[in-house]
Amino acid sequence: MTVSYAQRGSMLAVTRRMRAYFAPVGRTSESPSIFDPARDGGFALDSPPQPWIDAGWISNFERSSGTEIKALRSGAKGTAKHQFRNKGDALVTFDFREWGKLEMAISSGSQHMNLLAETADASPAASGGAAVAAVAVLAGSTASEIVVGAGAVDGFAVGDLIAVDADYAQQTGYIGAGIAGAFVKSAADVMLDPNYLRRVTFNAGRIAAKSASALQLAQPLLAGAPGVNCLLQKVVGFVDREGGSFFQEWSGLFVADSETGARVYYTIRDCGQLWPRARSSVKLPAHSMHGRCTRN
Repeated sequence: MTVSYAQRGSMLAVTRRMRAYFAPVGRTSESPSIFDPARDGGFALDSPPQPWIDAGWISNFERSSGTEIKALRSGAKGTAKHQFRNKGDALVTFDFREWGKLEMAISSGSQHMNLLAETADASPAASGGAAVAAVAVLAGSTASEIVVGAGAVDGFAVGDLIAVDADYAQQTGYIGAGIAGAFVKSAADVMLDPNYLRRVTFNAGRIAAKSASALQLAQPLLAGAPGVNCLLQKVVGFVDREGGSFFQEWSGLFVADSETGARVYYTIRDCGQLWPRARSSVKLPAHSMHGRCTRN
């Protein structure tokens, strides 16, 4: 008898690259972001569903389960009667292939700060000194277009990075528009700096074009349209604090886009621990991170 075997082409998960997306965890409520594969499984890779943020292509992706399954034994021979999970754990490692604020913040695992453009007479400071005065965001602004007025628009150039957030009003706890960028125990810890929210905010973007009174951004601001109390400042770079007390916390989504049309999704509801992979030297323009999920 001859047995025929037909391969199910669409079920062969052949993929060349992986794509990574992240979404903020609600820090006050500790609520992760949820990906619904039944509703959003066919999304365009360049346009992920809200609130997921595209972190670009990644390489060397590996996922390993750390969940321990143990047996409850009884009797003279120690026969296994029941099974139970001792803990739920998993480890994900990969290399970022693209560079940006989100990738740098996640790969550092610690507090990530914007370096605001400084005044000419600013004293040296590790995380940036006295910043150039902030510019008010005017009515009519959207997440993609920031209205600043005919005079103020000349202070910015196409290609500049900007941070958009309110003045720091000495509040404590998690701060930052849309996504928590820091945790403040006391206003004195941040030297009552009115620019501190813009130093730590994830609500940043790059100027792609200008009009007579507005700045058009390459991508929409993560927190949406800025509020009436928001201001903006030019950002000249980023810095993270090794050993800082603030930890990044994100939900992760990893997509293997198959050549046959099928997809494989890996989701981490809550990356409770993020840390960079140790390297003796840097040879590639990539960031590496380990993400250990604390919830399945």
